[in-house]
Amino acid sequence: MSVLSNEWRNVTRKAPRVNSERLILALLVLLIGLLSVAPLMRLVWTAIAPSGVPDIARLTRLLASDRVLIASGNTLLIALSSTLISVVLGTAAAWLVALSDLRAKTAWVFAFILPLMIPPQVTALAWLQALAPSSPLALLFATLELPWFAPGEQPLYTLTGIVLLLGTHNAPLVFLTVRAGLRRLPADLVEAAQASGASRARILFTIVLPLARPAIFAGAALTFVAAAGNFGIQAMLGIPARVPTLITLVYQQLNGIGASALPNTAVYALLIAVITLAGMAASAWLGGRHDVRVNGAPRLWQQSLGRGRMAVEGVAWLWMALTLLLPLSALLITALTSGFGQALSWQTLTLENFRAALWGYPAVRQAFLTSLGLTTLAALILTVCALFLAYFLSWRRTQLVRGLWLASELTYALPGIVTGVAAMLFFLRPLPIVNVSLYGTVWIILAAYLANFLALVLRPTLAGFAQLEPALDEAARLCGAGFLRRMRDILLPLAAPSALAGSVLVFLTALNEIQVSVLLVTSQTQTIGPTIVFLDEGGSASLAAAVGCLMIVVVCLLMAVATRLTRRLPHGILPWQA
Repeated sequence: MSVLSNEWRNVTRKAPRVNSERLILALLVLLIGLLSVAPLMRLVWTAIAPSGVPDIARLTRLLASDRVLIASGNTLLIALSSTLISVVLGTAAAWLVALSDLRAKTAWVFAFILPLMIPPQVTALAWLQALAPSSPLALLFATLELPWFAPGEQPLYTLTGIVLLLGTHNAPLVFLTVRAGLRRLPADLVEAAQASGASRARILFTIVLPLARPAIFAGAALTFVAAAGNFGIQAMLGIPARVPTLITLVYQQLNGIGASALPNTAVYALLIAVITLAGMAASAWLGGRHDVRVNGAPRLWQQSLGRGRMAVEGVAWLWMALTLLLPLSALLITALTSGFGQALSWQTLTLENFRAALWGYPAVRQAFLTSLGLTTLAALILTVCALFLAYFLSWRRTQLVRGLWLASELTYALPGIVTGVAAMLFFLRPLPIVNVSLYGTVWIILAAYLANFLALVLRPTLAGFAQLEPALDEAARLCGAGFLRRMRDILLPLAAPSALAGSVLVFLTALNEIQVSVLLVTSQTQTIGPTIVFLDEGGSASLAAAVGCLMIVVVCLLMAVATRLTRRLPHGILPWQA
């Protein structure tokens, strides 16, 4: 018996052990390759060679058609114009928060960031209610005789309306990047300029803004991409206004023609991707033309508002009331009345729309449960993937790992509708071996979520790993601990808070998103994001408003929970922290 046991020990010693570190890396390569890289490659190939052979003549005819040229021109005009508005508003807000003695900054930052957390289709619906022809604000615009406003018509159903709404909605993106840049402003330069007698305006235009140039253009790049790929606002305003854009062209082609429109849709999606990537490249080039690095550790500098502080604070909070409270109150009034356009009174007040949204319409309830399940599953899977990928990026950064990181960032940077089209093309055919198609199921939506939101949870997780000491991992390695043991006992507990913040951001974003899933949902696999658009298109504006109000409540509750859970983390992990 002892002889047999000794022989068994010898066999087990000679058996090769599975390298868990390489196995995890291989699984990450497989996941990101199948969900991010392969669908995008399929998108490019379908656009160029729909029949299997490159057809440049067809591609040229399609790109030169009047429909595509008009939609492309509108997309560029809307993205550029709204980006300019966002840059002005976001930079002013960042200066106010980072460099002035504004009071109640935390509350103001939360209110300024909140519209970014609210789904764009809810924002569009809220402003449509606020600017309805019979609303007080529309009557005020008619009295002022604004050039872009026609009395008795919805002012947002114009190209100008789309630009203004996108510009205000995306301003927090610029605010976040510029605020981070202004916090690194060297106080010594400003104090030296003040000692030399420089005025506030001269300091602003010769020191503050030039040093903030990279942050401003980084915010502009984010805003350009967000504006070009914002389906909720472009669809709810652009389709009724007959202002075609590339993103609405994709939606209308697939809805009207079906799967046979996929080759043309691939071209439109690829064109959206090219426009957004070109905008990001141009912004990076403009932002990096001058070296703005400074020596020494930056020291926070703040400028006193002096006697004008009360006036500045009044304007700041008035802006919050106009851009946040006004549309949300109009949305709530619509949800509390039985018919669109009714004035709220004791006679018209009803909770029927909320009852219908919660219990009366099984389709709405099922859409919310589907979104909740998909979002929870995506957040869990992405958190685990981000923890392991952050480890490789922090301490094992090979060319392969860099490629995985770039693939996740590229998929996140592209508009969600591009990811949706790519997923549809890739998963339309049955999968090899199992011979099962994911198209028309919830699993294709999950696959698109995993591809699109990995970078969102990876960024705060990388920030958490940056605070860890590599010596901890090396000490555990010297003691004989394997890779999975080191991750489980040492690294994961320390990096978990940052990963949790990232998972909360994924949950907030994916629960109400519409860009990714609007092309992938079916009558049996609805999600809550596109449901509002479908309800509004179907004439159920009051019910859509009730669903929108409930979504806003969920967003606020999740933001409050996230703030409480990540209170001990460094500022900047959550975007709405002051």
